[in-house]
Amino acid sequence: MSREVRMVPANWEHPKDEKGNFIPLLSSFSYNEEEIKEGLRDGWLKDEPPHYGCNVMPDWPEAERTHYQMYESTSEGTPISPVMETPEDLARWLADNNASAFAGVGATYEQWLATIKRGWAISAVSAPGKGIISGVEGLHGK
Repeated sequence: MSREVRMVPANWEHPKDEKGNFIPLLSSFSYNEEEIKEGLRDGWLKDEPPHYGCNVMPDWPEAERTHYQMYESTSEGTPISPVMETPEDLARWLADNNASAFAGVGATYEQWLATIKRGWAISAVSAPGKGIISGVEGLHGK
C-alpha cells in the first residue's frame, strides 16, 4: 500500500522525533503469535506487550475518530496531510498542495477523493501508453 486514509481525532498531532521528523506508526499491530515468537527469538521485537516495541497508532474509541488524515504507508506510516474534517476538505488540500501520490507526482481532486472514499491506494500501476503511474491516478481514473 502507498496511500492510506486514517480516521483520527480532531486534535490529533502525529508524534515527531527530537529533530522534528514524523515518527512512523503502524496503522495497527498485526503480527500473529508465530511471528511474535520469531521476532522475540531473533531480536527484531522487544519483550514488551502489547506492541513489542513497535510504534503503533493509538486505538481511539470509534466516537473520537471523526477526522481524516492521509498517510504514506510504504514505510510504517507518516502523514502527508494535516487533519481534515471531511473527505472533500482532505481531497481539496491534497490536490491544492500537490501532495505526492507517488514519486513526487500529485493527483487531481477527483482522484484523491476516490482514494479517500476507498480508504487506500497502492503505490503504482503500469498503464498502457503512460508507463508507471501512481495508484491514486491508475485506480481512480483521470
